[in-house]
Amino acid sequence: MADRAKNLRIMTWNINSVRLRAELVLKAAAEMRADVICLQETKCPDENFPHDVFEAAGFAHRHINGMKSYNGVAILSKVPFEKTEIHHRVGREDCRHIMVRIAGMDLHDLYIPAGGDIPDRDQNEKFGHKLDFVDELKTWFGTQYKKTDRAMVVGDFNIAPFEHDVWSHKQLLNVVSHTPIEVERLTAFSTALDWVDVGRHFVPMDEKLYTWWSYRNRDWRKSNRGRRLDHIWVTLPLKEALKSHDVLADARDWEKTSDHVPVAVEIDLAA
Repeated sequence: MADRAKNLRIMTWNINSVRLRAELVLKAAAEMRADVICLQETKCPDENFPHDVFEAAGFAHRHINGMKSYNGVAILSKVPFEKTEIHHRVGREDCRHIMVRIAGMDLHDLYIPAGGDIPDRDQNEKFGHKLDFVDELKTWFGTQYKKTDRAMVVGDFNIAPFEHDVWSHKQLLNVVSHTPIEVERLTAFSTALDWVDVGRHFVPMDEKLYTWWSYRNRDWRKSNRGRRLDHIWVTLPLKEALKSHDVLADARDWEKTSDHVPVAVEIDLAA
C-alpha cells in the first residue's frame, strides 16, 4: 500500500464534456490546488478521452468510464491508485459510478441521474430511474462498507436536499432535484452509513450554498437562482481529517463553461 498522503485536495466537477472543457478543468484544478480531479458528464468514449492533456499537467493516474454523448465519469490523480473499480447501477451500463482506492481511502465518483422534468415515476421513467438509482446506492454502500471504514463519495447527485441548498424552498418543492421524495431517498442513503455532508460540515444550514446555476439565467450572479447539486460526503472516521471545503463560483463566469462549478475538499489522510 502506498504511503498515505497528507492534506490531499480532491476536486469534483460536472464538466458537461471533457473534450470541450479539458483546459477549464486544468484551470480549476490549478486554482483549487487539486491533487485529484473527479469529473461527471464527460460525454466521451474511453478511446477518445484527452489523456495527453492531463498527463502533461501531472495527472498521471487516470480511471475513466465513458460513453458517446451522455454521462461518463473520470478520476484523474497525481497520487497513485491502489485499486480501481467500475460499477453499474439498476441494470444499466451507463457510466455513472467508478471508484479508486487512494492513500488508504475508497473514493467514489457518482453521477446520479437528473430525473427528467416531471416528478412522477408513473408519468416519467427517468424519475423512476433516479429514485431506483439512489435506493440501490443506499443498499449497496450499506452492505459493502461499515461505518468504521474510510470512504468518500463525490459527484453530481442532482439533488439539493436542504432548504438553503436552493434559491427558493417553497417554489422548488415540486421541481425535480428538490422534491420531498428525492430528499427522502437521498437522506436514507446518507443515514445508512452516517455519511458526513462536507459542504454542510463547513457551511451552516442557515446559509445559502449553491454549485449550479442554469444556463437560462442571463445574469446568474444577479438572479442567484442556484442549487447545491454537487456533493462531497465522507464516513465518520474521516470527519476529523477534514481541513477545508471550497466552491469555485467564479468558474461560472468563464467562457464556454459548465453550468456546474467545481467543489473541493482538503483532507488529511495521514490523520
